[in-house]
Amino acid sequence: MLDLTERQRALQIPRLLLDIVGEDPVVLLDNIEILFDVSLKLDPLRLLQGLSRNRTVVAAWSGSIIGENLVYAAPDHPEYKRYPVQALLVVSPEAIAW
Repeated sequence: MLDLTERQRALQIPRLLLDIVGEDPVVLLDNIEILFDVSLKLDPLRLLQGLSRNRTVVAAWSGSIIGENLVYAAPDHPEYKRYPVQALLVVSPEAIAW
């Protein structure tokens, strides 16, 4: 990605992500923070949902659940995102009984 301009990166990320995950039926993603970089002009959740059309995607979300919303960053932060959780399957360590 370093060889690409900022605009090219924004346009190429979905294809690059598909290339990375290949044809695997289950994909585990961690450290997805780069997807929130404002210069990429991405909607990270939409990108992950698109990726999940043909496979199961499990992504570690470095945010929190506040009420009925999945939240990334603080509201005054440039990378702030908030999504309703109603269409998502959310599993949190607090919900797992060991």
